[in-house]
Amino acid sequence: MITFALGIIIFATTALLTVGCSSDAKKGTSAQTAAPAAEKTDKIKLNVGYLPAPGDVLFFVAKEKGFFDQEGLDVEMFQFTNSGEGLNAIKSGKLDTGAFGTAAPQTFIAKGTPFVVIAGMQSEGHAVIAKPENVEKFKTPQGFVGKKVATVRMATGDAVWRYALAKAGIDWKNQVNIQELDSPAAVIEAVKKGTADVGNVWVPFVEMAAAQGLKTVEWSSAYMPGHVCCRVVAMEDVLAAKKEAFVRFDKALIRAYEFYTQNPDETVDALSKYVKIDKELLKKATYSGKIHSIPDPDKKRFVEFWNAMKKVGYLDSDHDINRNIQPEIYKEALDRLKSEDPNNVTYGILEEGYKANDL
Repeated sequence: MITFALGIIIFATTALLTVGCSSDAKKGTSAQTAAPAAEKTDKIKLNVGYLPAPGDVLFFVAKEKGFFDQEGLDVEMFQFTNSGEGLNAIKSGKLDTGAFGTAAPQTFIAKGTPFVVIAGMQSEGHAVIAKPENVEKFKTPQGFVGKKVATVRMATGDAVWRYALAKAGIDWKNQVNIQELDSPAAVIEAVKKGTADVGNVWVPFVEMAAAQGLKTVEWSSAYMPGHVCCRVVAMEDVLAAKKEAFVRFDKALIRAYEFYTQNPDETVDALSKYVKIDKELLKKATYSGKIHSIPDPDKKRFVEFWNAMKKVGYLDSDHDINRNIQPEIYKEALDRLKSEDPNNVTYGILEEGYKANDL
């Protein structure tokens, strides 16, 4: 089992950011209390794809709080139902970038698509769901043998679950009846109707399933603690042509991250424009501690995920995955922000995270 310390980093960030809100001028100025940055006049157009889920929260905050505009970007947002659809749109040139899991872009990369990771977005946040009377049956990997499991094709949580089965000695290709559906909503319906015994979904569909009488069997973090999920990707040639735009993009995401950690109510207001569910349910999903949103690309865990998926037969490739992640884009964005606000607590914490995760 791969082990991580992401939760420690998140808790440390929250604690230190509380200090950063004090009146001590030496602590620096937070993104939302600083004087608004003058909007750049040389706006660069970017088409950005997203899934309607809390995992893409940094996109929504950056858009709604004006961080994209202030960094000189003209960002148009496009919604997708699943990762495969979004990644095909990036591959075809309809989108410049988007965040669509880790398993999905790595599947494309294994088949030759030159996606490059330029930032992080979400870690963990997936879960297995079942009817209340069936939950105990699936508490161990052996419980899935011979059962019908509904999932969304190329979803990261699905890949993590298959990894757990393989680690337990289960041949998921032959011993489990896996039903690949188009959306997490379809997975919930399949479990409710009994056409599937159990299902794989992500936040906020975990909470939505609970509201409809289903129960959580296990969170993906139990199968692979701290696993990365949504990574922000672009095609290699688009990244080369629009490098400045992507540095600005990462700056906006970093600023959105600080806002998200300090302003839950306003963050949920921004989220609710893209994720159409009850706000209280949305807040619970976003700040439950089961999902983490951070812009660090996390090269180490991205590479570890690739190696883990190859080991259990989810991916088949001899490709060097290190070529498909450029944390330097994120680092340049972070350096620019630090030069603008040297005493900012959040930026200092993210810099330490970069040293641990990306070098």
